Amino acid sequence: MGLLGGNKERHAGVVDDMSMQFNRVGNPVEDLQIWNASSNDFSFVISHESRNGPGLHGRPGFVASWRPIHQNRSAIKVAGSPFETLAEAEEACKAMLAHLLRP
Repeated sequence: MGLLGGNKERHAGVVDDMSMQFNRVGNPVEDLQIWNASSNDFSFVISHESRNGPGLHGRPGFVASWRPIHQNRSAIKVAGSPFETLAEAEEACKAMLAHLLRP
């Protein structure tokens, strides 16, 4: 588990809390490694992928994505994914949230 943010920034005249706590998603298949967090009407997901073996398959590493919570849209991959570590993926999500909140 990691913590993103803790900063407060102004967005459209309102102070937004930019902290996000990533929690591992419980699922019936323990081999899946997925974490999620949300902040300021955006949802972020980080998944661990590998080329073979159990779990999600893809380019090896931690893949981060985001989407607006209240819109029925597909997720958008965070630039730089996949990352080597969960901490790097969390930092990329924090940077993306800051970008999304810019006026």
